[in-house]
Amino acid sequence: MTTPLPSRDALKAQAKRLRADMAARGQTLSHSEALETIAHQWGARDWNTLVARSGNAHPGFTPGQAVTGRYLGHAFSGVVKAARLASNGYWSLTLRFDDPIDVVTSDMFSSFRRQVNTTLSPAGISPQKTSDGQPHMVLDPN
Repeated sequence: MTTPLPSRDALKAQAKRLRADMAARGQTLSHSEALETIAHQWGARDWNTLVARSGNAHPGFTPGQAVTGRYLGHAFSGVVKAARLASNGYWSLTLRFDDPIDVVTSDMFSSFRRQVNTTLSPAGISPQKTSDGQPHMVLDPN
């Protein structure tokens, strides 16, 4: 089994932590030495090679990007309003739906959402699940 490469930002965060840990032990390590060390740990020849390999390690989300998928079982289309990549490779997104989605399953009342905040894995699937085990959100591949 192959471990997927983290994003470039996550790899840089690893190098920063390595440099800080080494400094705490009294060993100085330049920024470029830390980057090269992380590259070697991931089996790459150098930092540039590692970054090139990690380019497709996660989907890229940018504000204004159109997306489609399913939210709480409802198909939707919308736009990314805000996106932030966490160091663990997960994305924190604010999505604005083109058409509001009724998030209530009861016939007695409705509650429509036009915008949601969500966390997504690199595959575009939320780790949070409904009571029947379905992910809250699943984005369609581009």
